[in-house]
Amino acid sequence: MRKFIHITIMFVLALVFINNPLTDQYVSGLKQETDAITVSKQKDSLYEEITAKKEEFSIPPQDAKIDPVWKAIPGLNGIEVDVEASYRKMRSGKKFNEDKLVYKQIEPKVKLKDLPPSPVYKGHPDKPMVSFIINVAWGNEYLSDMLATLKKHNVSASFFLEGRWVKNNPELARMIMDAGHEVGNHSYTHPDMKVISSARTREEIQKTNDVIEATMDEKLNKPITWFAPPSGSYRDETVKIAAEKNLGTVMWTVDTVDWRKPSPDVLINRVLSKVHNGALILMHPTESTEKSLDRLITGLQEKNLEIGTVSELLSEKRIQNNNQDFGKNNNNNIN
Repeated sequence: MRKFIHITIMFVLALVFINNPLTDQYVSGLKQETDAITVSKQKDSLYEEITAKKEEFSIPPQDAKIDPVWKAIPGLNGIEVDVEASYRKMRSGKKFNEDKLVYKQIEPKVKLKDLPPSPVYKGHPDKPMVSFIINVAWGNEYLSDMLATLKKHNVSASFFLEGRWVKNNPELARMIMDAGHEVGNHSYTHPDMKVISSARTREEIQKTNDVIEATMDEKLNKPITWFAPPSGSYRDETVKIAAEKNLGTVMWTVDTVDWRKPSPDVLINRVLSKVHNGALILMHPTESTEKSLDRLITGLQEKNLEIGTVSELLSEKRIQNNNQDFGKNNNNNIN
């Protein structure tokens, strides 16, 4: 009988212990602690693997420099793996996944603005982008169709405007700005900048800045940054005076030679046969360019070249949606 009573008491105590909320909390706490230790171990293992492979997927930044032939060449951001962000993307899978690596761009120590005044002929050779330099001092009848083609392809270009032309055609100048394109300085009266005096050089550049700013008014969404000397003619002092006005001097590497009125096929073949990463492509509002522009844009895109403004091309920033920089990795994973 005593044995039966003893067993009964033990059974009741066991039931009370099992159904006790404090017991549930204790067991739950033990489980959470065990899970935390497991997760911590998994995190450490995965985190350490990402950290160990970080250098394998990194590219160092490249400084801007003065080249003896090509003059000023912009730098290019490097990339490195963002370990914390990469871990957060991979931890649900609990294993290393190269496609989920997240990158951040690292700026070079020397940028284009840090170099002494020097003209720029092209962007960085590792940056798969080109830019249209459209010098405007005439050709009004072709501008509207060119702007429509650029809009169709969602392409932004850099229009270098002669100051005298802006004064005489304020509506067209505002149309270019309204379309979201970059505007640059192309002198006031289109002189040979190589032979005119220093005082005249300053006047040509300043008057053009003034008339553009007055015409664009609040539409000018950023300061004028670039100067394109007419016919590409300049001397060292020209570049220094432009720099005094906070303007970089920009030239070109590929010329459409559209002023000679080539057929669309000739113009397109001329550009596509010479184009390269970082190319600055010179054109004007001519009938040849207007008729060629649609196919030219398509041809450049088929070569996996992005088309941007001069400022975008000459910036250190890497292109995010192009896999050339990262092999098989996805550039959308750049922070």
